[in-house]
Amino acid sequence: MEAIVKQCKKACPFLHNSTTASLRKLSRMPAPAGFISETSGNVRANALTIMAQKCPVMGKAMAVQSKNYLHTSARLAKQPTLPLKQASLVNNENEACVAAAAMLNQFPTIHSSHAKPFDYETLYKSELEKKHQDKSYRYFNNINRLAKQFPRAHTANLQEEVTVWCSNDYLGMGRNPLVLDAMQKTLNKYGAGAGGTRNIAGNCNLHLQLEAELADLHHKPSALVFSSCYVANDATLSTLASKLPGCVIFSDSSNHASMIQGIKHSGAKKMIFKHNDLQDLEAKLQLVDIHTPKIIAFESVYSMSGSVGHIEEICDLAKKYGAITFLDEVHAVGMYGPRGGGVAEHLDFDLNARYPHTNNGSIVDKVDIISGTLGKAFGVVGGYIAGSSALIDMIRSYAPGFIFTTSLPPAIVAGAKASIQYLKESTKEREMQQLNTRLLKNRLAQLDIPVVPNPSHIVPVLVGEAEPCKIASDQLLHEHGIYVQSINYPTVAKGEERLRITPTPGHNEKMTDYLVNALETIWRKNGFKRVSDWKNAGGRAGVGTNAPNPKPVWTDSQLRLLSGHGTTEIRSSNVLNTDHSTAENNPRVIGIATY
Repeated sequence: MEAIVKQCKKACPFLHNSTTASLRKLSRMPAPAGFISETSGNVRANALTIMAQKCPVMGKAMAVQSKNYLHTSARLAKQPTLPLKQASLVNNENEACVAAAAMLNQFPTIHSSHAKPFDYETLYKSELEKKHQDKSYRYFNNINRLAKQFPRAHTANLQEEVTVWCSNDYLGMGRNPLVLDAMQKTLNKYGAGAGGTRNIAGNCNLHLQLEAELADLHHKPSALVFSSCYVANDATLSTLASKLPGCVIFSDSSNHASMIQGIKHSGAKKMIFKHNDLQDLEAKLQLVDIHTPKIIAFESVYSMSGSVGHIEEICDLAKKYGAITFLDEVHAVGMYGPRGGGVAEHLDFDLNARYPHTNNGSIVDKVDIISGTLGKAFGVVGGYIAGSSALIDMIRSYAPGFIFTTSLPPAIVAGAKASIQYLKESTKEREMQQLNTRLLKNRLAQLDIPVVPNPSHIVPVLVGEAEPCKIASDQLLHEHGIYVQSINYPTVAKGEERLRITPTPGHNEKMTDYLVNALETIWRKNGFKRVSDWKNAGGRAGVGTNAPNPKPVWTDSQLRLLSGHGTTEIRSSNVLNTDHSTAENNPRVIGIATY
């Protein structure tokens, strides 16, 4: 703006001889002389205005302003500000006139002692009231998980204990003795914090060891650890897509918010395909030239519905149309595969169990970039990506979300490393979790309590309205001592509100019975819709439709189930009620599930 003012002063006599204070005064005048003010209706005039009008340049500018005064806001919205680099071009009377007219509207207004500032607090309260009105306001319960009594927790009252049924610590690794021991030893040796970013004092041998474990887990040359997987997804997608010239990102409509933010921050063109719809994806891929860089971003397990992405088919489409794949395995790592590498590893279960390395011909090799978390099945905190060495080094070198963030503390890194190493060898935790999931889904189906059909470990119980969903959650907590958080918009679509239940290896048969009975009591008490009701209403979120239930990702043979006469006998070991290093391997029957 200063450059424009200097150029204008050279071309405009009035501007050349006027002080900044005079110009500000002129810019605040309601209207030029001879113009009827909107507010008072009186004709305004003074010496300064008359002087300005006599100037051959400023007079024209004021005439333009006067003529269009009634349409000022609309015209200003369309009128571009003169770029600074064009200031040198203001060298004639006409250009000076245009710049001067714009300048009259751009001088800052001096605050009046009587003017009221913007009321920020009222805005905050107004926005919160909207959340209360549509029943989407989020209440955080005070839940304190007890490591030695997992999955039990106490509330704000130390004496009030509840059973947690919605934790993302899917396997209870957050209280695994080996993990805790590794963290305690590292804490005593290296202290609490990391000391800085990875570039400044925050890069230790443990970080490198953890990244090597993650690269090995996903059969990739390299991996990179972030403070969370939200940051990992955002930083990777935004950086990668911004570097690929003319990149187009194809994003599943149910992708996580972190991926959506990364896509927005990249500035790349995006094309959203219907959830898990391969035909829609291919139709959109066909619209883009094969030479154009493309990223297909999708997930393996979608956390709110439990649906599973078509990994192999999407990888095949990517190869056909010249795209690379970005697979979010956040809710799958530790949970699927012979070593906990996720659904991509699980799809070639036997092959990856025998040959757990890169280029073994499995589907994992087809995926270009895998992102995951250390904060769910691995039980600690943090996120990461795995891919080619060049890709990882580029993200490390360019992503602000990695460069300018304090690295994970050594104790956290040591715990994550111990958890990954343990789950590469032990399968009993994830097997037990799958067995408990099957048992719970079967029991709820017998009572016609609606569960969104899916092949994964998630048990989404459909309620269908925000306020009733919150009521169900509150009644479970306060009347039955069970904690299951309600899931409302924007996490799920309006009308698809649900209770998201996640069984763990620590939930025994008695706990499952108690949960099922509590849900039945609440459904009867409040008259909530059952599967048959949703069917009569045309179905919602996959409930009450004629579509067959998808087959579980974990097969009966992979879970080593005993089959016969149309039933499957669910067997498991109580792996979390004993030290992991000496857990009993002898199975015990905990229930009968029919399929």
